[in-house]
Amino acid sequence: MHSFWIIFKQAFKTKAMTKSFLITTLVVVAFFFLLANLPKIIDGFDGDDNAQQILPVLDTSGNYTEPLQLQLAQLDSALQLETTKLTEAELRTSVEEGSIDAFLVLEGEDRIAARYVAESANELGQAMGIENALQNLQTAMVAQQLELEEAELAQLFAPVEMQREAVSESSKSQEELSQARGLVYILIMVIYIAVIYYPNMIAMEVANEKSSRVMEILISSVSPVKHMFAKIAGIGSLGILQMVVFAFAGYLAIQSAGSELTEGVFSVMGFSEVKFSTFFYAILFFLLGYFLYAVLAALLGSLVSRTEDVQQLMLPMMILVIIASFIAFSGISMPEATYVTVASYIPFFAPLVMFLRVGLLDIPLWEPLLSIAIMLLTIGILGWFGARVYRGGVLMYGSSQSLKDIRKAIRLGNEK
Repeated sequence: MHSFWIIFKQAFKTKAMTKSFLITTLVVVAFFFLLANLPKIIDGFDGDDNAQQILPVLDTSGNYTEPLQLQLAQLDSALQLETTKLTEAELRTSVEEGSIDAFLVLEGEDRIAARYVAESANELGQAMGIENALQNLQTAMVAQQLELEEAELAQLFAPVEMQREAVSESSKSQEELSQARGLVYILIMVIYIAVIYYPNMIAMEVANEKSSRVMEILISSVSPVKHMFAKIAGIGSLGILQMVVFAFAGYLAIQSAGSELTEGVFSVMGFSEVKFSTFFYAILFFLLGYFLYAVLAALLGSLVSRTEDVQQLMLPMMILVIIASFIAFSGISMPEATYVTVASYIPFFAPLVMFLRVGLLDIPLWEPLLSIAIMLLTIGILGWFGARVYRGGVLMYGSSQSLKDIRKAIRLGNEK
């Protein structure tokens, strides 16, 4: 057991101190703070421009500027309209010279005809707010011409009351789905990245030790099987620590932004009212997915003698992860689909797909428990098989770029 902990500490410390790991961690943490404070940063660059946006208006009728300004105010627009006596040709010259950014032309009598002229298409985004205000003004004018009362106008534009109701007992309400969908999406991304990044790290570590002949020294003092599981546990612990750092950094980033989980983008992503069970299942499926793919990665990594060959042998595992992610992401919009249900019981897809279902559906407890049991059984079988391959694979040298070498590794391990 002592040798197990030595290898465990070595795997943990070696990867934790690499420049790539430290830089990746710092970049992700910095990204969290940047994302949380993005509105403040944008406001800082904008300065006082948003507070004083003056738009010259050429109003041929002289009756539209003031009511349009009132409509803009109702839409919380900071745009200030300013009637000008310049001609349209003079205004165009001013835009071309850069003295003004844009101007607005208002024409017509019974119906409004407007033209927004800017130097480039990049400045036409402001025209959308003006168009909405003009539409409201046009509606008010038509209502006045038809002598409609305010109550009649309100009835005319009253929204349709529509409720969505699902018959299926496993389906959540639309409000509950909106609350859970964003968080489930993010957690699926986290699990997806983890089951690619950390198992790949294990395979590269094993291949690197073989290429440097360090493996020959290690297996002379510790069994290959103990070496494999120590590597898996060491890098797995490092992955858990990194995820804790990311979670803590995300929390600090939110606090530094002075916002809560019910504001801004967090209300859209559904962070406000998510059940504790969703987080519990996220952690559980993260761990199960990691160990499942980590054993497979260690098995594949033991077959190669050069780090350059790792990616080629890891391709089948990568394909499995990619297929699982496609099923999970497509299932976000239809979590009750038959193919999603079936895939949630396939062990290599379950970490992503079953988590999707428990996050978005009220399914019976036996369904995730069955999926977890299947995954644990698969991990046990794969661990037993992987140990046999690993025992002989670490002794193999030379070019190994085919899964056919698994049989050779098992035979070599039995002879050992």
